[in-house]
Amino acid sequence: MSDKKEILQGEFYDVAIIGAGPAGASLARMLDSEKYRILVIDGAEHHEKVCGGLISPDAQYVLAKHDICLPSEILASPQLFSVRTIDLSDGLTRYYRRNYLNVNRERFDNFLKSMIPKSVDTLKARCEAIDRLPDGFSLTLSEGVEIRCKYLVGADGASSIVRRSLFNNQKIHKYTAIQEWYEAKGENPYYSCVFDNDTSEGCSWIFFKDGELVFGGAFDIKNSREAFEAQKEKLIKLGIVPESVFASPKKIEACLVSRPKIGSGIFLGDGTAFLIGEAAGFISPSSFEGISYAMLSAEMLASSMNMADSPEKIIKKYRKNALKLIFKVIVKCVKRPFMYNRFLRRMVMKSGVTAIK
Repeated sequence: MSDKKEILQGEFYDVAIIGAGPAGASLARMLDSEKYRILVIDGAEHHEKVCGGLISPDAQYVLAKHDICLPSEILASPQLFSVRTIDLSDGLTRYYRRNYLNVNRERFDNFLKSMIPKSVDTLKARCEAIDRLPDGFSLTLSEGVEIRCKYLVGADGASSIVRRSLFNNQKIHKYTAIQEWYEAKGENPYYSCVFDNDTSEGCSWIFFKDGELVFGGAFDIKNSREAFEAQKEKLIKLGIVPESVFASPKKIEACLVSRPKIGSGIFLGDGTAFLIGEAAGFISPSSFEGISYAMLSAEMLASSMNMADSPEKIIKKYRKNALKLIFKVIVKCVKRPFMYNRFLRRMVMKSGVTAIK
């Protein structure tokens, strides 16, 4: 990936991609750079991404589909093959077989960015304002640079400036995701998925990364920090995590995370502005897994832009391509009550169906 820092004031691009995570990097890699002059605006230095750093089977499939092999330095220790599901509300625990890859998320993102062709320009900056022009858009960046583009793609996650600026009427439910890192202090490694109806409508997680324990979760925006701390207290009280581990957090991260619902939340864009990944609402409403959705939606938009020759044809083809992905989100919405409804979750966990005995 090239890093062109001195982009001229008012420079014009056919396509500007805001965001260089799995969605933006994948789109930049797959777009036809002979057909389009492309700029990627990488704002990774300006915000934190809360993520457990697990590559799900769906994401593994997408990587395999594109013949992408992960180098060993991306993997984090340990690699485990089960998830301990904990219901704090009812004191239930079950273990389930899972095939996740434990990775260093920053290294994973940088690996995807390294595959962006050198013909694509990149700039490490934050987009601060978007103005619509007769022939496209004007973008004001944190580096004091203004650039123009014909097509604009929002690949910038739940707090997407593209979605907020151009499609503010397209609402989606959001949570605050909070994550803290601690020294593991010799704790036996495990993965945990934590549910607690008293403190969160979402789920929480506990992972180990190269000698560190990571605890995080998705909480209501209004009282996110209080709920996060209350859940930590429950984990200590039940003996799931020792108080000595939680006593000295090494760092804390926070960001918004989206939750689409049946019939709302997903929006692909319109005119000459498009959305992919979580900016479009493509994220699992049950597990908050978003990497596979990011790469798949990028592939669908890239195919649409490479084949079509007008904005009308691009959005029409993108909507058609995305139908299967939208249906997948709907299926996850149907599945969600069995994870988050206390009564249904208790029935499933007590039954022991698919659990490791």
